[in-house]
Order: sequence, then C-alpha cells, then structure tokens
Amino acid sequence: MKVNILTIFPEMFAPLRQSMLGRAIDNGILEISVTDIRDYTLDKHNRVDDTPYGGGAGMVMQVQPVLDAFRGSGCGGQVIYMSPRGEMLSGELAREIAAMPEITILCGHYEGVDQRALDALKAREISIGDYVLTGGELPAMVLIDTVARFIDGVLSSDESVMDESVYSGLLEYPQYSKPREYEGMEVPAVLLSGNHQEIARWRWKQSLELTAERRPDMMEEYLKQPRQLTRREKEVLEQYRKR
Repeated sequence: MKVNILTIFPEMFAPLRQSMLGRAIDNGILEISVTDIRDYTLDKHNRVDDTPYGGGAGMVMQVQPVLDAFRGSGCGGQVIYMSPRGEMLSGELAREIAAMPEITILCGHYEGVDQRALDALKAREISIGDYVLTGGELPAMVLIDTVARFIDGVLSSDESVMDESVYSGLLEYPQYSKPREYEGMEVPAVLLSGNHQEIARWRWKQSLELTAERRPDMMEEYLKQPRQLTRREKEVLEQYRKR
C-alpha cells in the first residue's frame, strides 16, 4: 500500500520509520511518501495561508499550494482530509481503507483548508475524535498506524488483529508477564495452570467485565450478536444480560 502525505511539517512523520511500521516499510509492504506543501507555494515569503473571506479569527490554508502539491508530487488514490467534522475513524473504516492500493492524506493547519481544494480533490473527511488539535499530522499518524494493522504481512498473524481490544467486540483482558510475583502482587493462578480452556474462559470473563464497566455501549452491541457458546459460557453471559 502506498500512503502519500501532504503537510507543512514533514519532519513530524519521522516516527513512522520506527517499530512495526518501519519494518513494514523496509519489507516493501508499506510505502510512505511525504510532501511539503510549502515547496509548491507561489508566495515569495513561502506562505501557504491567508485570512478567511467573510472575516473571522485565524488563517486558512490556500487552495493553490495544496492543489499544486498534490498534482506536482504525483499523489493518487483516495484523498483523506483529517478533520474534526469528518466521519469517525473505526475498525470497520480502517479495514476499508487498508484494502485500497494508494491513499493521499491531507494535513490541515490553522483554521483549516480552503474548501475549493477539498472539493477539487474529492476529499473524504475523517476524524479521530470529538476534539480539535493544532494540525492534521498527529491524526494522520493515528490513521496510518490503525490502517496498517489490517494490511497483510504487517503483523505476525491475522489473530493479532482480531483478538485485540475493540476489534473482537470486547475490550482486551488484562495481560501479565514475568516475574510471577512483584512487591506482593501476583499473577492470577489460572494463567499458570496450563489449562488452556480455563485460561480462555477467564480471559473472556475479564473482557466482559471490563467492557460492561467501561464501554456499556460496546457491551450492549456484543450481547445482541448470536454466538456458539457452551452451557457454562451461556450462564456467564446471561448474568450480563440481566444487569
């Protein structure tokens, strides 16, 4: 998958070369191309913004440098504009984007981007939450990281994605590692039992408890879905339906 990024702060994307994404890039699974919009401005002072028509506070990124950066750098694919007014990023949306061979992410700044640029690029607006950041660079990295996990070969196995928090329909169960005891805090005995069926059941119950407590909206949806369960599992799930 090729990911093009249009930004006025290209240096902010250096972390994408680290860890899991860095390995995906090195292995040719993911290609990242970052373009500095300032390189395409016609302004002699290297500006890419100006005051908004109609008045108001702040500055607006101009249409000319944005469109010229897109066209001049060879960007293609679906254009995504990171915006708090966009559709909310979700696992389903990330999976949809991961199936695309190429995308271009436009990172806005100031009070946003001239609407004519968004219209010309047929940009799809996506938000990572109901809050406002100083620019689109951090949301763009969140989007890339989320999408990359659904691309074949980025993770070690499909199970790594689907067993994680949210994607399974429940929040993830608690995790433990060595040592077995630390400052009086011990690893739950069931995890040391070697009984994989009991371990799986314990983890599932923990996920149910956490989801019911922290994300009742997710729990409500989970309880609606039909599932193949054992008698003991049905008894456990019934307790949550009665809450």
